[in-house]
Amino acid sequence: MSHDGVTLRAIMRSVAFLTAGALAVPAVTGCGSEDPAGKPLAGQDIAPAARALVADGGTLRWAVDAVPETLNTFQADADAATNRIAQAVLPSMYRLDGNGRPQRNPDYLESAKVVETEPKQVVLYKLNQQAVWSDGREIGAADFAAQWRALSGKDTAYWTARNAGYDRIERIERGANDLEVRVTFQRPYADWRSLFSPLYPKDVMGTPDSFNDSARKKLKVTAGPFAVTKVDHKGDEVVLTRNPRWWGRPAKLSEIVLRAVPREKRADALAAGRIDLAEIDPEAAGRVTLADRAKGTATPLQGPNAAAALRSWAVANGSDEDAADEEITARERRHRAVVRYERQQRALGGFEVRKSLEPAYTQLALNGADGPLADERVRRAVARALDRKELAKAVLKPLGLPAVPVGSHLALSGQAAYADNSGALGGQDTAEARALLADAGWVLGGPIEEKKEKEKRKGEKAAGGEGKKAEKDSPDGDEGTYIVGEDDKAGDEDKGKGESGGTHLAQDGKQYANKLKQGGAPGAYAPKGTAAPAGAAAGPLAKDGKPLTLRFVLPSGPGSRSLNTVADRITRMLRKVGIRTEISKVKDESYFKDHIASGQYDLALYSWPASAFPATDARPIFAKPVPAADGSLNVEQNYTRVGTDQVDQLFDQAVATLDEGESRGLIRKADARIWAAAGSIPLYQRPQLTAVRKDLVNAGAFGFRTPVYEDMGYLKKGAKPAPGASASVSTSDG
Repeated sequence: MSHDGVTLRAIMRSVAFLTAGALAVPAVTGCGSEDPAGKPLAGQDIAPAARALVADGGTLRWAVDAVPETLNTFQADADAATNRIAQAVLPSMYRLDGNGRPQRNPDYLESAKVVETEPKQVVLYKLNQQAVWSDGREIGAADFAAQWRALSGKDTAYWTARNAGYDRIERIERGANDLEVRVTFQRPYADWRSLFSPLYPKDVMGTPDSFNDSARKKLKVTAGPFAVTKVDHKGDEVVLTRNPRWWGRPAKLSEIVLRAVPREKRADALAAGRIDLAEIDPEAAGRVTLADRAKGTATPLQGPNAAAALRSWAVANGSDEDAADEEITARERRHRAVVRYERQQRALGGFEVRKSLEPAYTQLALNGADGPLADERVRRAVARALDRKELAKAVLKPLGLPAVPVGSHLALSGQAAYADNSGALGGQDTAEARALLADAGWVLGGPIEEKKEKEKRKGEKAAGGEGKKAEKDSPDGDEGTYIVGEDDKAGDEDKGKGESGGTHLAQDGKQYANKLKQGGAPGAYAPKGTAAPAGAAAGPLAKDGKPLTLRFVLPSGPGSRSLNTVADRITRMLRKVGIRTEISKVKDESYFKDHIASGQYDLALYSWPASAFPATDARPIFAKPVPAADGSLNVEQNYTRVGTDQVDQLFDQAVATLDEGESRGLIRKADARIWAAAGSIPLYQRPQLTAVRKDLVNAGAFGFRTPVYEDMGYLKKGAKPAPGASASVSTSDG
């Protein structure tokens, strides 16, 4: 799970009150009709080139967020870098294709199929006869069995983060020969293809001590095109070198160096030649694109800055010696900054931006544990107030990516389980949102506890000033809190703002009244009963003496600009139906632990990765919270605290159904009910922007597809990649 700029994953949403159980779910498409899964909204962008055009040798320096704390993907502190290393050095029985669907990996697996269903499900794996570990031992049943025992959950001495699927296995045994592995399940398991990817050697999985400790800092035995030769936490890098025992197509690169570089420093690192490939934010992408386009254009001190430069010259050459000295020093600093910027831009001209959509989506989470959002009608009203197309457009259109809202919580367009089930909740409808709020008892101009509300407003205004100041001081925002929609009498506050939002233009009532006494503006008064203009903010809603105000928690660190843009639009949409929003910006490192996971929020934006196996991987995200033995609430990964028995039952049925079509239908039904419960609202698929050295091929924005590490490399002199250019990216981030 992640929000734009922050990653956290254990690798790793009618006026009458409608319950999810009472909802009429749209009919699931039958086998004979058109597949609702569709196609991916964007393909991978990797500058594909035939292996014959790729030079032998070379080093790829690849930016990662951090050197991983563990190389064991099944531990709780595994991260994206852990997975990247595992993909390059360990066996995976299946890997994802361009549609995000699992495909057999022929380097390790000749075949795998269900050979028995009665009395129990049996899967027979036939391994590639050339597949061996780096110590020369054949990959076989002993490795499969060791991994099953470690991850089954039966032995708590193994510090595992997940055991889904492995807990359904009854036994693993050798087949007719050493290359066959028979896996017998005690309960049917539809997602059996998710298992043994990656596969660790029995040396790692064989004992709790080896599982817990030996694979954290090193992997002595591997079986991929690369091997781990160095993990340097002090030097912030992991070195992978070509595996001489690899039986598949030889790796083109001799070395891959995974180098830890913070995202806000990656443009500088690219320009300095420290990295060759890095996922970047829209601002850095704009710099790379501009460097490729703008050769010979004006420097930052030309054009619009000419007047400022003239004033600077006048001060520096005036009679005030102190002011002149300060100005000369400032001019020298500016000159050095300009020279440094121009030098970096020239260096960035050797890179290009390759872009796709990440296999993850950003959602608006609604905390249904308590407060106003515990009422499903209020959650549904929030959802009906949102124009998801506009939100997707704000982030993706400036990048030249398809701005299509995500229609499922459980899969993305192109994946087998995908279908747009958003109709179970309904689209944007301001009138319906207001009706739902009224039905829930939130009424326009309702009585508010005067004394408490007056004190609260004082605090809100003070916090609002700090929040606005922080926004002004920092383009990414800073820590602070402010209230959106404070002036209930203001008209359409969107007027006068740019498309990307900006400072909220609430008017002070006394100042406004004074202006009217002085004559005011024509049309300032309207006859009683005149309808509010389209898009105008609604008045305050109240219930039981309290206003309807939701706390919207956002990260404040680098990379959060897109989220803040989306949040600004959401607050304006909610304001139109009478919902006020209190925005709290918190530090990245505390965002999930102290706010999302602990339930200290009403609204929040964060992302979930898409899985090819939603019946297994998505269940804990949407499972109904249950009381634990100690009296606390066990929410698993369901941070919205919204769940239903029906959704749990559909997941259970889907994971136990071996008919793939039937299993997909059950997943789609579960998704429709998740939409109806309105605990989370999928907004858009996240953009994937990657800066890549121009001569580096078969690498970049991978989209759904698992990277093919042995094919990455640098073009031979004079060679050109296949057509399918990497398009440029706008400098705007929406």
